[in-house]
Amino acid sequence: MRELDRIDYQIIRLLRNNARLSNKELAEQVGLAPSTCLVRTRMLQTAGVLTGFRAEVNPATLGVSLQAMISVRLKRHYKPDVEAFRQHALELPEVVQLYHVAGPIDFLAHVWTRDSAHLRDLAMTAFTSREEVSHIETELIFEHVNCQDLPAFLGDA
Repeated sequence: MRELDRIDYQIIRLLRNNARLSNKELAEQVGLAPSTCLVRTRMLQTAGVLTGFRAEVNPATLGVSLQAMISVRLKRHYKPDVEAFRQHALELPEVVQLYHVAGPIDFLAHVWTRDSAHLRDLAMTAFTSREEVSHIETELIFEHVNCQDLPAFLGDA
């Protein structure tokens, strides 16, 4: 793929902020003909820059009253254990995001639960009961905000 230019970054920023923009609206905002804008957007998708378009959901409207980050330390850094835990965590309906990280912990799992009892049961049955897990810590999330804009250093072309 060619190097991204200022227009590509504008398209990415606008779609990241509102993925429902029509191609016509997007083209107007970046100053391109709709056909050219569509070609560029499709090139960004084909190149794997734009990987999907999704709806943001308010967890409270779905009965989620508690969110938490569960830090997981594995007993050993053995690839089959890492893969087994990763697959297990991704299959849990409460896990909304999973991060495999470096440092004193191995995974961070962002979970949604109904209440504190649900969170406790999840920790006990889905995390600490796993053979490959040596330690977990749970941090409650008071607020979760997605930053919609790209970091300022990107697209300064």
